[in-house]
Parts: sequence; structure tokens; C-alpha cells
Amino acid sequence: MNTVLTVLLLLSLAVTSGVSLQCYSCVSTTTNDLCNANTQVCQAPLNTCMTTVATSGAITAIVKTCSYNTTCNAAATVVSTNIKVSCCQTNLCNVNGSTATRLSALLLALPIGLLFIVSRNAS
Repeated sequence: MNTVLTVLLLLSLAVTSGVSLQCYSCVSTTTNDLCNANTQVCQAPLNTCMTTVATSGAITAIVKTCSYNTTCNAAATVVSTNIKVSCCQTNLCNVNGSTATRLSALLLALPIGLLFIVSRNAS
């Protein structure tokens, strides 16, 4: 019985490690190249790569980490001119924080623009 449980435990660990998300990881790095020097395997239930880019004048700080999808999406919806958050869910998808944040801002602005156009046409 113990042998069966041991085999099942080892199989579950092997299956779990095979499907874990991998993200680039850094804390307060000034360039994307430096940030992409490290990777991290996300431990369940963390299921999203989260990139935060903060700018203040000429200073940029980039943070990349594993996160919960709900936490990342909530942070990405906060409108800020100097902090951008992007979320993705495939291996090493957070390779380019600046492109991802521009895309995230565009995707956020698109529905707002469409609502503005529809409301103007309805008047």
C-alpha cells in the first residue's frame, strides 16, 4: 500500500512540474535586458506572469513575477500615467515589458473609445 501511495505521489509531482508556468523574474530592475536574466517557475496556484513598469522622470523600475490572474488583472485595470501592469499566461511570455504594457493600455483604451463613439452617435 505504501509503495502505491509513493508511486502516485511521485507521478503527481512529475505531472505538476511538467505544466508549471515559467516567467521572467526581477525586482526593481532598470532595463528589460537585465530583468530577463532570471526566470522563475510559478508554484500553484500562481498562474500568471505579471510585469509592472514604473516610471518617474527618467527613472524606470521593472518588476516581473508570478502572480494570481485575478490580482494581475485588477492591477492592470488601474489607470496610471506612471505605472503600467501587464499580465500573460504562457511560458516566458513577459519577455518584453514595454510592448506588453503598451498593448495592455491599448486594449484598455479601445473599449473606452468605442463607448465614447457609440454614446456620441446615440445623442
